[in-house]
This record gives sequence, C-alpha cells and structure tokens, in this order.
Amino acid sequence: MSIANNKFISIINNIEDGLLVAILSSMIGLAIFQIISRNIFSEGIVWIDPLLRILVLWIGLAGAVVATRNNHHIRINVFAKYLPRAIQPYILRLVYLFTLSICSLIGWHSFRFVVSEYDYGSVAFAAVPVWISASIIPISFSLMAIRYGLLFLSPALQEADNGSPS
Repeated sequence: MSIANNKFISIINNIEDGLLVAILSSMIGLAIFQIISRNIFSEGIVWIDPLLRILVLWIGLAGAVVATRNNHHIRINVFAKYLPRAIQPYILRLVYLFTLSICSLIGWHSFRFVVSEYDYGSVAFAAVPVWISASIIPISFSLMAIRYGLLFLSPALQEADNGSPS
C-alpha cells in the first residue's frame, strides 16, 4: 500500500498543512495589526512580538516536518553522484538510520526540556508557559524520526510515492 493512499497518513498530512496555514495566517494578521496599531494609534500590544518569535519557531519546525514528508529536505548528494548505483539503496538506508537517530536524540532531549520547563513553571509571555511554546520541538522531531524510521524500514515506499529514488 502506498503512503499516499493511507487514510491515517492522509489525515496527519492534512493536520500538518492546516497547522502551517493557521500559523502563517496568524503571523501575518498579528504583524499587520501590530504595525497598524503602532503607526496609527501609537501603541501596540506587548505580547504580540514575543508570540511572533515563537510562531517563527513553530512554522519553521512544522515546515521541517512537511519537508520530510515531501522529501524536500536539505541533503548532500555526494553518495548519489559518486557511488555505484547498486549500493545506493544501502547507503540510503544508512542515511535514514543516522537521521532517525539524530531526530530521536533531539526529540528525547527536547521532551526532557519541555518537562523541566513544566516543572519550573516558567512563563514565556502573557501568562503562556514556556513548555507550551517549546512543545513543538519534541513533537516535530518525533514526527520526523517516525518518518525516517518508516523510510529506513521500506525505502521503496519513498520511491513509489515520489516517482524517483530519493
């Protein structure tokens, strides 16, 4: 079964896309509101600027998750260029395993960070706890680790969905 035809994956993809649209729309709306209120009314809302900074983090990491879904992430193609085509699938699996390991490591330690921020009760802005603001870090890296785990187990799925080897 193709990844693109899986209903559960399709629902997750729609949630990711909706999250990206919602974050970007709110960023644009809040920024425009802040500019207008500062320039016309000579005052803005204090918590909009820190919220926009946090939304930049959220949209960046949500975009990274979508990039891994669509196989549009940054890569170095040294292996694809200079190694024989026969061993490239094995090298690709090693790359997926390495990326899975790194994403898992970052996901785990960022989860520990979020838990410690929850325990400390730190506030990011306007009574919003830091742990809520930082929760995108373990969520996004865990999703990326899951995707790379699936690719490691079956890189043929990636080739079938994209129409070309990754």
